[in-house]
Amino acid sequence: MLPRRSLLAAPLLPLATPALGQSAGDWPNRPIRVIVPWPPGGSTDVLARLLCEQLTHKLGQNFVLEDRPGASGNIGMEAIAKSAPDGYTQGPATIANLSVAQFLYTRLPFDPEKDFSLVSMHWELPNVVVVSAQHNPTNSLQEFIAWAKAQRNGVSYGSPGVGTTAHLCGSSFCDRLKIDGQHVPFRGAAQIIPAMLAGDLTFAIDNLASYTPVIAEGRVKAFAVTSPERWPSLPQIPVMAEAGVPNFVVTSWCAWVGPAGMPRAVIDKVNAAMKEVAADPAVQRRFEQTGARCVWSTPEDAERHAASQRPMLKEMVRISGARME
Repeated sequence: MLPRRSLLAAPLLPLATPALGQSAGDWPNRPIRVIVPWPPGGSTDVLARLLCEQLTHKLGQNFVLEDRPGASGNIGMEAIAKSAPDGYTQGPATIANLSVAQFLYTRLPFDPEKDFSLVSMHWELPNVVVVSAQHNPTNSLQEFIAWAKAQRNGVSYGSPGVGTTAHLCGSSFCDRLKIDGQHVPFRGAAQIIPAMLAGDLTFAIDNLASYTPVIAEGRVKAFAVTSPERWPSLPQIPVMAEAGVPNFVVTSWCAWVGPAGMPRAVIDKVNAAMKEVAADPAVQRRFEQTGARCVWSTPEDAERHAASQRPMLKEMVRISGARME
């Protein structure tokens, strides 16, 4: 379960639910389409697959993934928002989709606060500061900061797209520490990692789940995580404050959603299954192996959590100077 301190930080927002008395009936009596708004191989895709495997088992119908990446998740989120609210289209909605997009885009094809039925929190993970082991000479975050400041032509940092936590963390990091940093957007970590390993990209502060394998292989060096405490799967990596950069806590997270108006009985049925999934130690170990933590919440607490993050993220968007049409 997500810690209470992070779920109780904002006032309750109303859930968009159908009229009382609506029932899940025989739901689900056919496969559920799961739209993933991010590229295959990234953390959102990998962790959605782990959850769908469990939901298929518990609810007796296949949860079939459909990757719909593009426009920093907006293409897939629009598809979820505009689908029939019958419970047969669901998907993962990240912090970028629910708590950043409204501050970043001049126009959105959906309203993050009104167009979705939140079911539960799905996962949480920190971002991690990483550099290429082959192409970067530093061995700690403070060494890296000093080295980066000394680069006459500046440094570059990658992200899976404008407005992602990787972009906002990289921008805030460079702004605070007076580093000349150039943002380089990619489609996802599957493109960022090769660029870094080739020496074409200096660093990233991106989702830990995407980098766990290359950290374990020693191909990248991990200097710090952005969680409040050390992460269970990589306890040797310090948090940002321990590494000399205080007040830099930004966890990536994801909620499970459907379109607004999804029957409350369906929401409750999926929520109950997700609660069982999050309580399963074997499932937790699988999530932790990817660098994430499987979490659960009530639908209302998922709404609170998304709302509580928005003021901080609005300021990070302002610092980044990013604006999208």
